[in-house]
Amino acid sequence: MSRRIRSEQRGEDGFTMIEAVVALALVAVVLAAIGSLVATNARGVRNLEQHVTLAQIARMVANTIPRYGDALPDELAGETSGYRWQMRASPLLDAAAVPGSRFIAQRVELRVKSPSGAMVSLETVRLQNRSELR
Repeated sequence: MSRRIRSEQRGEDGFTMIEAVVALALVAVVLAAIGSLVATNARGVRNLEQHVTLAQIARMVANTIPRYGDALPDELAGETSGYRWQMRASPLLDAAAVPGSRFIAQRVELRVKSPSGAMVSLETVRLQNRSELR
């Protein structure tokens, strides 16, 4: 009888090999899911930082555009902190649309491209003195 009690107790002493393997597999699946979430989060943060930097460069370049009716160049391009930018100005409306006006609306398109290739494009309107037109 003592043999029988001992053999029953041996089976309940610890985990079986299959239970340990299943537990390890569950831990591996959970760790893989957490790793995937962290990687996705890191990519999102990197993309967000890149977008913010593009917007800051675009705002900085847009602040250099002449104001108060001064002449706008037809096209400008340059590089700031490794980010290439291009600005184009073109008439928004036909110049004869408002013949008595001192100003003409100009469409200003600004494109900024990061070293990695991401791009942001902005469009705004500026007034230009009719006398400043080329």
